[in-house]
Amino acid sequence: MLEISNLHVKLEAEDKPILKGVGLRIAAGTVHAIMGPNGSGKSTLSYVLAGRDGYAVTHGTATLDGEDLLTMEPEERAAAGLFLAFQYPVEIPGVGNMTFLRTAVNAQRKARGEAELSAGDFLKVVREKARALKIDAEMLKRPVNVGFSGGEKKRNEILQMAMLEPKMCILDETDSGLDVDAMKLVSDGVNALRDAGRAFLVITHYQRLLDHIHPDVVHIMADGRIVKTGGPELALEVEQNGYAGILAEAQ
Repeated sequence: MLEISNLHVKLEAEDKPILKGVGLRIAAGTVHAIMGPNGSGKSTLSYVLAGRDGYAVTHGTATLDGEDLLTMEPEERAAAGLFLAFQYPVEIPGVGNMTFLRTAVNAQRKARGEAELSAGDFLKVVREKARALKIDAEMLKRPVNVGFSGGEKKRNEILQMAMLEPKMCILDETDSGLDVDAMKLVSDGVNALRDAGRAFLVITHYQRLLDHIHPDVVHIMADGRIVKTGGPELALEVEQNGYAGILAEAQ
C-alpha cells in the first residue's frame, strides 16, 4: 500500500532539515499510529505525502500501490486514493458543504475514469453516510466548516473521507480539541471505514484516541526519524512513562 524509504525533507523557507531518513511500510487493511514529541516531524510527514507547498524532498521515495507520490500534484495524489484529515480543518466561506462534497467526489471519479454521480444518487449516499456519523441535515446545508464547533469540523472531515472512499487515510492529530463524546463519534466513523483494502496512518500525541481506533502498529518519531516500532502496548508505555526512556534507548 504505502511505502516510504529513507525520506529526507527540508523546510524550504528556512533551508531546515525536518525529516532525516523516515522509513515506513503500511500494508492494506492495517492501522499504523505515529506518536512523538512536538517538533519530531509527524505533521511534516503527512504534509509531504499530501503534496503541501513549502517542503523540499532532498532524498528518498514514497509510493502508493507502486505509484510515485512525490512526482504527483496534490489532486493527483487524492485521485490515486490518498486522503489527509487536518489537525485544523479550514473554513471555506461561500461554498456549501453539499456542493463541495459532490464536486470533490465527482472530480475524483472523473480522474479515475468512472461515471460521475447524479444529483439524486449523490444525495442518497451523502444522507446515508451523514446519518451514520450523526451529522445533522442542516449542517450539510451550511458553508464548509463555517461556524462549526471543533467536533463538527472533525466529523465533517470523516464524512468527506467516507464519501471519497480513499485507499490510504492519514489523520493528523484528528483528536486535537475534541471532547470525549466528539472523539468517540469521530473514532466510530473511522472504524466503520476499516476494511481489507484500506489503510490508516493515525498521527496523535495521546493514547486516548488509540483506545477507540485500535492500531496494529505503533511508531515513535523523534528528531525526524522513526526511533521505535511496536504493537499497541508501545502507546501504553508512552502514556505511562513519557518519551524519555524511549529517546534514551534510541541515542
